[in-house]
Amino acid sequence: MASVRFTVTPTKAEDVPGLPDTSPDVSSRSSSRVRFGSRESVSRSEPLSEGSGALTTSVGTTGAETPDRSAVGTETADSHPKASNLYINNSHFVDDDDFYDRNLALFEEEMDTRPKVSSLLSHLANYTNLTQGAKEHEEAESIEGDKRKPTKAPKMGTFMGVYLPCLQNIFGVILFLRLTWVVGTAGVLQALLIVLICCCCTLLTAISMSAIATNGVVPAGGSYFMISRSLGPEFGGAVGLCFYLGTTFAGAMYILGAIEIFLMYIVPAAAIFRSESEDGEAAAMLNNMRVYGTCFLVLMGLLVFVGVKYVNKLASLFLACVVLSILSIYTGALKSAFAPPHFPVCMLGNRTLSRLELSVCAKSVIRDNETVPTSIWSSFCQTLSPSSSLFNASCDEYFSQSNLTEIQGIPGAASGVIAENLWSAYLSKGEVLEKGSLPSPAVPGPPSNRFPYVFADITTSFTLLVGIFFPSVTGIMAGSNRSGDLKDAQKSIPLGTILAILTTSLVYLSNVVLFGACIEGVVLRDKFGDSVQGNLVVGILSWPSPWVIVIGSFFSTCGAGLQSLTGAPRLLQAIAKDNIIPFLRVFGHGKANGEPTWALLLTALIAELGILIASLDLVAPILSMFFLMCYLFVNLACAVQTLLRTPNWRPRFIYYHWTLSFLGMSICLALMFISSWYYAIVAMVIAGMIYKYIEYNGAEKEWGDGIRGLSLSAARYALLRLEEGPPHTKNWRPQLLVLLKLDEDLHVKYPRLLTFASQLKAGKGLTIVGSVIVGNFLESYGEALAAEQTLKHLMQQEKVKGFCQLVVAVKVREGISHLIQSCGLGGMKHNSVVMGWPQGWRQSEDPRAWKTFINTVRCTTAAHQALLVPKNISLFPSNSEQLSEGSIDVWWIVHDGGMLMLLPFLLRQHKVWKKCRMRIFTVAQMEDNSIQMKKDLATFLYQLRMEAEVEVVEMHDSDISAYTYERTLMMEQRSQMLRQMRLSKSDREREAQLVKDRNSMLRLTSIGSDDDDETDSGAGGPERTDRVHMTWTKEKHLASRGVKAGGGSGTPEGFRDMLSIRPDQSNVRRMHTAVKLNEVIVNKSHDARLVLLNMPGPPRNPEGDENYMEFLEVLTEGLERVLLVRGGGSEVITIYS
Repeated sequence: MASVRFTVTPTKAEDVPGLPDTSPDVSSRSSSRVRFGSRESVSRSEPLSEGSGALTTSVGTTGAETPDRSAVGTETADSHPKASNLYINNSHFVDDDDFYDRNLALFEEEMDTRPKVSSLLSHLANYTNLTQGAKEHEEAESIEGDKRKPTKAPKMGTFMGVYLPCLQNIFGVILFLRLTWVVGTAGVLQALLIVLICCCCTLLTAISMSAIATNGVVPAGGSYFMISRSLGPEFGGAVGLCFYLGTTFAGAMYILGAIEIFLMYIVPAAAIFRSESEDGEAAAMLNNMRVYGTCFLVLMGLLVFVGVKYVNKLASLFLACVVLSILSIYTGALKSAFAPPHFPVCMLGNRTLSRLELSVCAKSVIRDNETVPTSIWSSFCQTLSPSSSLFNASCDEYFSQSNLTEIQGIPGAASGVIAENLWSAYLSKGEVLEKGSLPSPAVPGPPSNRFPYVFADITTSFTLLVGIFFPSVTGIMAGSNRSGDLKDAQKSIPLGTILAILTTSLVYLSNVVLFGACIEGVVLRDKFGDSVQGNLVVGILSWPSPWVIVIGSFFSTCGAGLQSLTGAPRLLQAIAKDNIIPFLRVFGHGKANGEPTWALLLTALIAELGILIASLDLVAPILSMFFLMCYLFVNLACAVQTLLRTPNWRPRFIYYHWTLSFLGMSICLALMFISSWYYAIVAMVIAGMIYKYIEYNGAEKEWGDGIRGLSLSAARYALLRLEEGPPHTKNWRPQLLVLLKLDEDLHVKYPRLLTFASQLKAGKGLTIVGSVIVGNFLESYGEALAAEQTLKHLMQQEKVKGFCQLVVAVKVREGISHLIQSCGLGGMKHNSVVMGWPQGWRQSEDPRAWKTFINTVRCTTAAHQALLVPKNISLFPSNSEQLSEGSIDVWWIVHDGGMLMLLPFLLRQHKVWKKCRMRIFTVAQMEDNSIQMKKDLATFLYQLRMEAEVEVVEMHDSDISAYTYERTLMMEQRSQMLRQMRLSKSDREREAQLVKDRNSMLRLTSIGSDDDDETDSGAGGPERTDRVHMTWTKEKHLASRGVKAGGGSGTPEGFRDMLSIRPDQSNVRRMHTAVKLNEVIVNKSHDARLVLLNMPGPPRNPEGDENYMEFLEVLTEGLERVLLVRGGGSEVITIYS
């Protein structure tokens, strides 16, 4: 044996002879030369270096080498056609050089489905993901005509891309408007606890988010994308919408905060609604908030609609305002230690007075050497008559017994006031702000709200303050939402987000301590600054002026509101474009440049609902619920992925652990119920409704999410548990394998089989729909996929929840045998087979149909599985029908494990058979006591907890009738006739084969086809291996044609034999049983909706298969709907609990 050695050596394209220098595609690439030579020629060649990339292959050949083959492709090639022969099966040498790489010629035929690594890497390098921000929209707006700017590579680092956006989103209205009030009400210690809990929640969530965000690229959608791709479309859609609602209500909260600053601290005179009475002042303020809030919302919505680029340009200004405001607080607190600002607070006894209309804190003043009562006196005293003096008026008892004093609103950091502010001072609505260290007379009764006291506007508690403060720590998703703008997102997102949370947490904690150490307690509890002449409380601490905080906080809240109105519509658009919630599809559309116009409109309408609430303290807990739910599922997503250890879970951020995620999830859940249990329940109900809606009506998505992985792990665990032993009789239910037959067009022949299976199952247990396609798997794979889709579509129509299994086999009986043996997995295997009755088997010349049927019966018996055969399946009711009356008759002839009892009970669970009553018949012989049998059967049914009518039918011994003999004789004559016809057909085929092979002079060793094999071999028996060896003569030819050698015509031998046939006695006995049973069944159950009866087993001798089919036909003759039942050999029903 000689060997040929192929040596492939990469060379420059210029070295290949015959290639023009002007070919741009080839000249820039490396080529190769192929040498063909003998072993001797190769052994004398120089060895190839490792770095040359040579590929050496030895191929053994038989026979002598041809000179032509040795000369192909050698170095003497001097023409272009020879150079093109370097490629295997390649006729496009120059044009498709990119596609058919010379070094990858072995893989060229599958390059369309398996691209080169270089192509894959170039596609990944050119990948640009959409961001949650508005960068792509800014570029789209600035495009003139069709000229588009080239996409710039992301340049932003950790500081500008993640850290500062997170700071801007976290710092907000609560810091400036409510933190001082939280500290004064809860006390420094509890305020520190509130801040610490909220910051721990966001920090743990940020750790989980960092792990998810660094486990791949996060495109548009931010947190929604992370949750949906980790927990699936159902959770993703539900939590995504909750996060959208939270962001929208956050916009409403920021607008309300801006209006509160505008109307109370910047331009109080701009109020439209005013009230003369104290009672109506709060309602008038709410109406002002609603009007101005709506106007602000319209202006901000128009600004977002006109151009997002303006919002992004203003973002830097807003962030600068926030930073300057915070710095002014620290500066003012430091200055207060040695030079506290002068903001006196007027106290009547220990009660705080409002200084909105008070100029002096005294009961009377000396003016022109005359004592004159002040406005405070006139507020607390009423004259008896207009002419009488105020000093003679009737005054409030508390006012008369108390003195007016002034205390410093900002005692300073060195005053030690923190000792008083350590403890909580929760108030009910309408209570006066009091300083406990000042003396106070004991006056019964609550103070009247007509006096100029500072009252608590709402009832406060620890849980309420948690809900109000939590929005001030949200906004941690800003970095992950801008991942497309980052130079290295997987490094910047964790670092920037966690640094931003640590920074803001430090600011909040230090501010809590500073406020408690520098500001008087009653001033801290004064939410709107009435005691300090209507100034913003945090503003009086700042330096150089309260206006720094007022202006800075106003612009920062406006900026935060714009960011919310910008981000929320894009989040809704991302959800709508995923097409998981059908009714949201319209919000996926927008302007030509991608602006989500419809989503912006819906966002504005929802934000208007929050503005109509008009109270910052009532809106804050609502958005806290939605954000907390979002953070809860971010932690859940990280924990699930970590515990499942899916192969794709490889985050670059390694400082995470599932226990941290579970701790964060627990804190989120606790905060939801701590802050507002009823809002938490409402948020969960909304999320649950969205989840179920997506599950039943939404589009199916497969995102490789963790819930699928969790289901897989749970299924694996359950399957392993099921393997521990067979199911108990109490847990037995029919797990069906439904065998369907397909026609030439891959349509199901008897779809009512699936209808019957769905009625029997009622959505419970396992259903496997199987079918067999005749052919070769490699050639029929596409056909099998199409058939599988047909079956799945039919299952969906019939609302059958189960699995589909297609088998491609050379023979149908082999395919069915494979299905019965291999369907299912572990303990989740079928225990019952449903197959149709072979209609028209008597008229068919092809016996394969009924032979396949009998073979299936034998297979199910061998596998110890139950068999259900509905006869006349086309007459069975559909799922839309409902049988109003009638009965299901059970003919219990032999015991088969209780299947006949269980099946009617299961059928009656379905609406189609619900109104049918159940009747049970059993057969008594002469020696049986029929009366006792009936009692025993009734007792048995009572213990089974089944309601049914019981009847015992007595069958007397009778002589075998002439009809039975005649029927048996006809059956055997028909079998003999068909056998002769098949033999004649086989002989004709042999004759044709012999004529064809007459000139070959070879002995005929094997005659027949696969069809003959299918026909002649017994079902389940050994295949015929013996073949006919014969010498063809005229006599044998005539004999095979049934003609005598003399040439005269006569009766064929086989047909003459049929005239003298005598029926077999065993067949006569079986026919007698079938006829007698059929008479009794038809007599009793001719009007039944369904008849269930025991199915006799097939004969052990395959020669009697055709007679077996006839017995079954006689047994069920004259019945409309019949279900033949054959048990699997085990008990399926029990009387025990």
